[in-house]
Amino acid sequence: MKHFKYFGVFFLLISIFANAQKIGVVDTNYILEKLPQYKEAESRLNAQISSWQAEIQNMQVDFDKKSAAFENEKVLLVGEQLKTRQKEIDDLGKKIKNLLNSRFGTMGEINSSRANLTKPFQDQIWNAIKTVAEKNSLGIVLDKSNNISVIFLEKRYDYTDKVLDLLLKNQMQPNQSSNIQEKEEKKNMKSPGIKRPRGNQKQEINQ
Repeated sequence: MKHFKYFGVFFLLISIFANAQKIGVVDTNYILEKLPQYKEAESRLNAQISSWQAEIQNMQVDFDKKSAAFENEKVLLVGEQLKTRQKEIDDLGKKIKNLLNSRFGTMGEINSSRANLTKPFQDQIWNAIKTVAEKNSLGIVLDKSNNISVIFLEKRYDYTDKVLDLLLKNQMQPNQSSNIQEKEEKKNMKSPGIKRPRGNQKQEINQ
């Protein structure tokens, strides 16, 4: 029933604005996954997460070993020895729990790192959508990724590829110019008969 309610609201908005505004649709999640720089940054974050997971797993193995040894040797321990061993295990357990919360919890480092990773790319996507919307005279742009169910869409109203092409073009331009400059420099250095004169050689020629 709730889904039909959402569909009703969606199509009501379409019917209200269809006559007055030109509508476009994009898929921001699709665009994000197609950006090479985002994929590289995401890979680095995933590598960091794997490192954190391995660290906690090693600590957990150490905790289990110490706990098992303590249980086996508890009857032989007395006084301060018993308290010291028990405190060591308790402290390690607390450390593991705190690391899990600080890194993998709701407000942990992973969520904040992922948000910081995504935000600059979201800003780029927003600017590209704005440019495409102005160029194509779009009054409304809907995001298929943002909990909006589009059950049918003609290709001409889907501007996802146009936004993605604009983003990739903007990202590649600096790289292309630097590559061209690099190739030109290598070409000049390898060309026969062309040598860069040093300061002394230049003075002799002038004389």
